[in-house]
Amino acid sequence: MKPLLPLATAAFLLAAGPVHAQATGRSVVPGAAPLPADDSLYRELGGREAIQHFTDDFYGRLLADRRLAPFFDGLNPRALERSLADYFCVVAGGPCTYEGVSMVDAHAGLGIRRADFNALVEHLQDAMDAAGLPFPTQNRLLARLAFFHRDIVTK
Repeated sequence: MKPLLPLATAAFLLAAGPVHAQATGRSVVPGAAPLPADDSLYRELGGREAIQHFTDDFYGRLLADRRLAPFFDGLNPRALERSLADYFCVVAGGPCTYEGVSMVDAHAGLGIRRADFNALVEHLQDAMDAAGLPFPTQNRLLARLAFFHRDIVTK
């Protein structure tokens, strides 16, 4: 089993709950960590198409995990895959738009535990590995997503 990054660094989001984010164009959530000033991470990730590719793999891994699959019951998989990719794109400094509600609202009432969250991060790392993304690039994305850990883990 691949070791997880330290939770403070690797903590990400379980945007795998209802398909939500905040509807303000590039903004991800009010008062959140600032969006990057440049698109270097977006370019390191390979751009929009590459982000969509590893996101599709990531989502498939989540659905195959019996611990996490129940969080996705009743969701539109294609809409969620696109929303997740848009989210990653925006957080990476790309030119995408992510629409929906905040991470707090998206995950309210789901009872997400630290173990659930850690399993999700592991699947994201595995999907990025399968896409051939270098570990430092993976760390950069995970570090930007770490800000939302406190909005997601509620148990």
